[in-house]
Amino acid sequence: MARPYGEKFLLELNENTSDSLGVQLAKLCVKANLPATYVAVVLETTRTTVYSWFRGQGIREDRRRNVDHFIRLVSEDLEKEILPAKTMKDARQYVHQVSGLTI
Repeated sequence: MARPYGEKFLLELNENTSDSLGVQLAKLCVKANLPATYVAVVLETTRTTVYSWFRGQGIREDRRRNVDHFIRLVSEDLEKEILPAKTMKDARQYVHQVSGLTI
């Protein structure tokens, strides 16, 4: 079950000045209201891995292309005001559309 981001995580993210791809992804997902669980489905990995990326751990080269693509999609949809997701149901539907997978 997807959960909103915890206060401790949000404070750590806000203080994180890294420009790593994972931190960029984290800030974008928070802004778009997309839970890590759903992001993991799109990126075909685990929630634990997504949180590791969010905290600045490196992303393997074979995953970077998908992460870059997802960042572009979410950024564009934020600009188009498709995002942020207003509810977890909206987030789930958005991720389903992007990934074509059932959550």
